[in-house]
Amino acid sequence: MTPRQLRLNLFVYPGGHHEAAWRYRGSAPERMLDAHYYQKIARRAESEKFDAVFLADGPALADNVRYASRFRLEPFTSLASLAAVTERIGLIATASTTYFEPYNLARLFASLDHLSGGRAGWNIVTTGAPQAAGNFGLDAHPVHAERYDRAREFVEVVTKLWDSWEDEALVADPVSGLFADTDRVHPVEHHGRHFRVRGPLNIPRSPQGRPVYVQAGSSEDGRAFAARHAEAIFTAHQTLASGQEFYADVKRRSAAVGRDPGRLLVLPGISPFIGATEAEARALHDEFNELTQPEYSLQMLHRILGLRLTTAQLDGPVPRELIETGGERGNGSRFQVILDIIDREQPTVRQLLHRLAGARGHRVVVGTPEQVADQIQEWFENGAADGFNIMPPWLTGGFDVFAEQVVPLLRARGLFREEYEGRTLREHYGLPRPEAVRPVPTTAGHGAG
Repeated sequence: MTPRQLRLNLFVYPGGHHEAAWRYRGSAPERMLDAHYYQKIARRAESEKFDAVFLADGPALADNVRYASRFRLEPFTSLASLAAVTERIGLIATASTTYFEPYNLARLFASLDHLSGGRAGWNIVTTGAPQAAGNFGLDAHPVHAERYDRAREFVEVVTKLWDSWEDEALVADPVSGLFADTDRVHPVEHHGRHFRVRGPLNIPRSPQGRPVYVQAGSSEDGRAFAARHAEAIFTAHQTLASGQEFYADVKRRSAAVGRDPGRLLVLPGISPFIGATEAEARALHDEFNELTQPEYSLQMLHRILGLRLTTAQLDGPVPRELIETGGERGNGSRFQVILDIIDREQPTVRQLLHRLAGARGHRVVVGTPEQVADQIQEWFENGAADGFNIMPPWLTGGFDVFAEQVVPLLRARGLFREEYEGRTLREHYGLPRPEAVRPVPTTAGHGAG
């Protein structure tokens, strides 16, 4: 049997994942809106045989863009430009079930899957940014439970749309003159609590059958949703023990709903600062942290924890007693990650801001190439990860050093592929191509939960 292999995605963020990346001497902030810049990055990741590139997204401008590169290029347009210059690497886009409609989103992903030859993946999010509501005519952002209720029905509808064409429906036979077998193209007729969709989709079934279902979020609702729907999970953990608990929990939940846990990949984020020596790596990390803007970091802390702090409090303890752990904010997975850091490490406010500056709650690893590879291997071999989202602190240099110095070590240890064995994202991830399930008409109160 082929030994279990790491799955590695490159998580591309404008400029890099450290909040001060755009200020670093090795960055190129003038290229953050340049298609050739992102194409070069994607081609490099493909040359290293990465499983996918991943673009995050959100339907609102971050409140703190004054100090950091937190704008968003629209991911479908961006990934289409990457598809044109690559052949194998997967293309994963974030799209919100709260602020899209199922039919439009199903068309976008089906088109991307066709045009890329079967490389699309959908990172399913419910959107945590309340300011998005005002961009879509809403008076208020839907609460956590309501967003997940909508998400469950959303995924049900999109799946029906992707299955509304059977694989054999497209005939294109010039001899008989039959273009499509309409007996194999089915209406959806979904009438649910949130959506009414007639169908069918106006695009034939895509190369993967369905793009890969990815989910990001580790709250209770997020875990339950992922166990039932996701094929890969993007998650954030600071410790091996936390990663192991999450890994075991979502695998157990997936088995409990009748799924094969081996077809649910857990992919934590990791942001590596790499140096020839550990001291050199720490000096690099410190250099980045010295470039942070406290005003930016304090705004982020307020958004996630609800704490309003000032620069005068930077060297004092985090006022743990002022953090309210219940309610809507407490449902967020990133909220719990940060709360755990505070309880475990008891940092000053400045130390906490530096801990979060690197990757917004994802794990930051500082060390030599061997130390970074050791930590990846430890999580992979000890029930905490099936692979990782690599989150370079800055681009392109932060990825270049990982590719040149860490990837060869992972290959030498037999943990990562030398060559692609397939062409689709499902093949890279070791996932089967799903059979089309003929849509069954749905009325409110009936359907997948």
